[in-house]
Amino acid sequence: MKSGEHSIGPVVSASHLAEGAMPALSEMEFALTVAGNAFQRWIIRCMAAAGAPGLQPTDVLILHAANHRSREKTLADIAVMFNIEDTHIVTYAVKKLQSLGLVESGRRGKEKTIRVTSEGEKVCRHYHEVREALLVSGMKSLAIDEEAMSQFAALMRLLSGQYDQAARGAVSL
Repeated sequence: MKSGEHSIGPVVSASHLAEGAMPALSEMEFALTVAGNAFQRWIIRCMAAAGAPGLQPTDVLILHAANHRSREKTLADIAVMFNIEDTHIVTYAVKKLQSLGLVESGRRGKEKTIRVTSEGEKVCRHYHEVREALLVSGMKSLAIDEEAMSQFAALMRLLSGQYDQAARGAVSL
């Protein structure tokens, strides 16, 4: 550092947490929080532009999951996929999507399933088009290494397991 320059330290939301043994974790948590909020705002607005306004982030994610590979999904599968602990959140979102005609329910044994409707498929296709035009095109212009992005996504999934383990430990205190 040159004379007269000041180090402001890591960019965090809680400096008292960054004073611990791993300041970079606090920096990553702040970045994750900001990115998570931006992502949620994006998917809500993209879905509105695609023709389905008024959905919440969980609703959008579940609609895309229902559309994924054109296979029915159990509510339990969806909860596990998105690491949602409270199944009522999934149930509520599914009811909302059903009322809009975007998914339909069925049964696999005793388990409730959902499948995307043709209207839901249409909305997902339009979401894809809006995403490609507004988000992907901008990301491509940044020339981000897609392999590095994929590795970062794998790291984020790995970290989620660490947070889950720590949460289990916190419950036992």
